[in-house]
Amino acid sequence: MTERVLPLVVRIERAAPPQRTDALEAAATAVVCLLDSAESGGRWPQEVAEWQDGRIRKVVRRARGAEWRRALALPGITVAVRTAEVRVHPPVPLDDWPRDLARLQVSGTELTDEATPPEPGPEDVVLWINPGLEMTAGKAMAQAGHGAQFAWWGAGEADRAAWRERGFAVRVRTAGPARWDALAASGLPVVRDAGFTEIAPGSATVVADAPWLRVGVPEV
Repeated sequence: MTERVLPLVVRIERAAPPQRTDALEAAATAVVCLLDSAESGGRWPQEVAEWQDGRIRKVVRRARGAEWRRALALPGITVAVRTAEVRVHPPVPLDDWPRDLARLQVSGTELTDEATPPEPGPEDVVLWINPGLEMTAGKAMAQAGHGAQFAWWGAGEADRAAWRERGFAVRVRTAGPARWDALAASGLPVVRDAGFTEIAPGSATVVADAPWLRVGVPEV
């Protein structure tokens, strides 16, 4: 079986970079849109199946100007969330990326938020970021994508249909220390990083929270 990685490309123009939270939410939504497309629409089913049988590795790269236009010309799905645009491409072999994706830079995704995002609602799909880890926006986007994938895996058909009607919207928030401790111990799905970049192997990065994941889980 071919080992595959999921490419995510975030548009970062010099004059108008996206807000960090917008980029994280766009990346997470893009991952779920790809999974839904492969399952219900039949696009890239083999590539997605091979990738999901492995380590579900994701790599985020940045693009602007002509680089972004070349990324748009390749097969994929573009998701826009407020100030952010992210394009997800079908999983590619680990050592055989399309040239126009391979040439894009991984570094340079140090994004910030101008304002504190609002508290999510009780019916939202929320991906809680570990407050004790420092991650670039690109790294956090990949982790949010993992969390969204956990939420997708845990959803039944009715849950997925309702989520699809909302455009697979997610909320990505950094938990306070006390909330993080409670979430991590609650029984909700926890993303643990493989340690390829930035943080130590096994680090808990994201807790996935959704109404269908809370069944039998103590209130946090």
